[in-house]
Amino acid sequence: MTRPLLVTLCTYNEAENLAAIVSEVLQYAPDADVLVVDDNSPDGTGQLADALADTDRRIHVVHRSQKLGLGTAIIAALQWGIEREYELLLNLDADFSHQPRHIPELRHGLEHADVAVGSRYVPGGGVEGWNWKRHVMSWSINVYARLLLGLKTRDNSGSFRCYRSSQLARLDWTRFRARGYAFQEEILYRCRRLGCRFVESPIVFVDRRAGQSKIDGREMFSALWVIFRLAIDRLCGVSVEREQPH
Repeated sequence: MTRPLLVTLCTYNEAENLAAIVSEVLQYAPDADVLVVDDNSPDGTGQLADALADTDRRIHVVHRSQKLGLGTAIIAALQWGIEREYELLLNLDADFSHQPRHIPELRHGLEHADVAVGSRYVPGGGVEGWNWKRHVMSWSINVYARLLLGLKTRDNSGSFRCYRSSQLARLDWTRFRARGYAFQEEILYRCRRLGCRFVESPIVFVDRRAGQSKIDGREMFSALWVIFRLAIDRLCGVSVEREQPH
């Protein structure tokens, strides 16, 4: 039986935020299930997720053995939802930089699209709490991704998105190149190659309430390299779809 919505949270050291973010997600999407994918957080995030799951059957937990990269965590979460036949899959960060109050608008966007992007860069969207370096870095990676990958969306580096599961099920996940933050651009590129319809819904990104950001210079350069490799794939016409059994 198809289920309406799975909200995914990929965590590493988010014990200070997890209980509150799960509670607020379920406030704005009471019909949803929540999946926490934890990369063996040393601060006890995984154990806290288990405790939450024990009190609410809508909450599920996947434990991974170590920190394996944000991209691989989101892939694991999306595949979990596809296998269990959720209709919509919605991902957001667990640190309150993505406000759960935007969830209803993202869901509404999929009434006429296949991918709804929570966008900081359309009218009504914005960012709070960044210094000029973060703004320049975000602007640069978005322009770079649009130029090399042919993306039309304005915000390609954020992870607050809702996907139609039936479209993601067509992707060949073994071909994904990104393990870290470049996954955000890569999945939009692959969805665009599938012919997915996109909509951008304005969100206000607020710098994290607690804990430390995981992005650094190494992640930035890795993202640039992955996007360049995808641009080569695009020129060569490399398929993004999984092979169908004959």
